[in-house]
Amino acid sequence: MKLGHVHLKVRNLDRALGFYRDLLGLRVTERLDDSMVFLSFGSAHHDIALQALGANAPTPPEHATGLYHTAFEVDSEDDLRTLAQRLTDAGHRLSGVDHGISHALYLSDPDGNGVEIYRDTRAENGRPLWHGASSRLKP
Repeated sequence: MKLGHVHLKVRNLDRALGFYRDLLGLRVTERLDDSMVFLSFGSAHHDIALQALGANAPTPPEHATGLYHTAFEVDSEDDLRTLAQRLTDAGHRLSGVDHGISHALYLSDPDGNGVEIYRDTRAENGRPLWHGASSRLKP
């Protein structure tokens, strides 16, 4: 078994599309009017599905159960820096964390869904396990 895709409910489909397509680099594979958009990083029909609920859809409570974040892995530190700059230029606030096994950027998408963008550093650090490490990621 493997993870097939993530399905996110959003208020504004075009605004969410701008984030996932224009900032994170997914490509649109299918759009169903103004109700659904399917996006992919590669050969899958979709890695992310965006479903529009309308402008008045409520935001899930911050400390409720449910999805904490969707994580996207990049290949290099340069890729992480490039995305950090692109997201910052677009007005997103980022939090950088060094987990010992990864360098991670945390932010929210336009609907408040948590997003992590990270680079795996386990091999270069010789640390196969996380052990709860979280320190500020140096720029």
